[in-house]
Amino acid sequence: MSDPALGLTMLMLIVVVIVMGFPTAFTLMGLGMFFGFYAFYNPAEHWIDNRVFDLMVERTYGAMTNDVLISIPLFVLMGYVMERGALVDKMFYSIQLSFRRVPASLAIATLIVCTFWGIASGLVGAVVVLMGVIAFNPMLRAGYDVKLASGVITAGGTLGILIPPSVMIIVYAAVAGQSIVKLYAAAMFPGFFLAFLYLVYILGWAIINPKIAPPLPEDQTRVPVPAWMRSFQTVYSRNMLVGLLSALFSPSKATALETESGRLTYWKLFKNFCAALVPFALIVLTLLLVWWYVVIYPQASADVEAPAGLEQLGAPAVEELGAPAVDAGPATSFYITFGIIAALAAVVLVRYYRNMTAERLEILKLLVSSVMPLGILTVVVLGVILFGITTATESAAVGAAGAFLLAFQARTLDWKRIKEAVFLTAKTTAMVCWLFVGSALFSAVFAILGGQALLEQWVLSLDLSPVQFMILSQAIIFILGWPLEWTEIIIIFVPIFLPMLKHFNIDPILWGVLVFVNLQAAFLSPPVAMSAFYLKGVSPPHVTLNQIFAGMMPYMLIVILCMILMYIWPGMALWLPNYLYGG
Repeated sequence: MSDPALGLTMLMLIVVVIVMGFPTAFTLMGLGMFFGFYAFYNPAEHWIDNRVFDLMVERTYGAMTNDVLISIPLFVLMGYVMERGALVDKMFYSIQLSFRRVPASLAIATLIVCTFWGIASGLVGAVVVLMGVIAFNPMLRAGYDVKLASGVITAGGTLGILIPPSVMIIVYAAVAGQSIVKLYAAAMFPGFFLAFLYLVYILGWAIINPKIAPPLPEDQTRVPVPAWMRSFQTVYSRNMLVGLLSALFSPSKATALETESGRLTYWKLFKNFCAALVPFALIVLTLLLVWWYVVIYPQASADVEAPAGLEQLGAPAVEELGAPAVDAGPATSFYITFGIIAALAAVVLVRYYRNMTAERLEILKLLVSSVMPLGILTVVVLGVILFGITTATESAAVGAAGAFLLAFQARTLDWKRIKEAVFLTAKTTAMVCWLFVGSALFSAVFAILGGQALLEQWVLSLDLSPVQFMILSQAIIFILGWPLEWTEIIIIFVPIFLPMLKHFNIDPILWGVLVFVNLQAAFLSPPVAMSAFYLKGVSPPHVTLNQIFAGMMPYMLIVILCMILMYIWPGMALWLPNYLYGG
């Protein structure tokens, strides 16, 4: 048997052995050592001098000194601290009340919480199990179809591995030698767009067939409003914003009201007024930030002049550093677009505050206390990465510290849970690192035997266009997602395609984001659909695995639809990194 044929035999064996249930990392190392010993065998040397042992040491050292991998344990620790801190219950309750009048409100709330929680934790198994415990039984008790309830949890739970910060993106960056920051920016819009497609599917199915998601009973949609708010509305105004503003200037009537803990205080009035202003503050701050980044910051950067003689020393000019030319200002289209968005935001705010009832204020307070802290942490973690303030590793450290602060503030984290989070973090990190060691050894031996060159020659002999190659490569990865998990695909098979991207002039960032979306199918495709097994472990006995599989299958079609739209409009992935960091 020729060496290239041995390389292909390695590739087939790895799939067979993994499907049989052997640990992936040690299977990779074992096959790499066995075939590498043959590839380096020299009868004139003693077997202990075989170069495969040197290769093993070199690849292990290279994986352990890879700077990209440092952020993995910190992001994983952030996710496990949040999961062990049990911060999601109140969030689900507040979001469910917010969407109580929407068809399939429990399913919509589940998808939103899965997306939001998945972004914060990035742990598919933890999100699916957690939402299975919190949301699955309430949906079944409300009469929801089993396929709808199981599908939304399993599909929504996988989004955390796609939307940054994601461990899968870090692993791909290490394998492909790409910038984590650019990959994070590229995966942002496709991840949220896929979540939007899931949302449209759930709403459409519930509107077409209301029987799959019956309206909730009154006791599950009633907002718990304190008695003092009813009395407050009688004394001041039905509109709580107007009433609170009036009470701040004339508090005598308000402070005479009784609450559960005594008299109504001025401080409590002020806190409720601040809570009512949160939507206004968020919209205004977002618009101001956009205006600063697009208008003010480029103008300030353009005023910065390079020191005399700097170009002679080899330093790039100001424009090459990312600052625009002096006369470069925002296009007129930006002002028009910004004005339209600001006007629409003003209309939305007026409509929202025009009917600021006690129920609406109470829901807003629940959202502020449950969603806002986690939202701020997530925005900070992503923002400092995308805007170049910190590296991915430093941002991961900020996220882990913030997760501890949130859990301690909620008083849900004790010493036992901290130990569990740290232990699981060490276990997950060790698994990823050993996967890299095994993959590096396997890939090196595969290339030495000529397997990589043989596959490249075969693909090039097909005379494919770039689009055809994209479709072929993604189709192979999609099929591999049925028996394999994303870790095996990213670490074993993605490196086979990466050297070919340059020949077809395909951006590795765009191709990588397509792989990220494609690998959602790895969690939703039997027989190794891990999301289904996670959910089955916490579901009632009467829910079968086949019902869960049936609920997941439509979301696989939605993943394919999302990929087709990305093929048609690659700017969905490439616009943000090009805008932030240049082409």
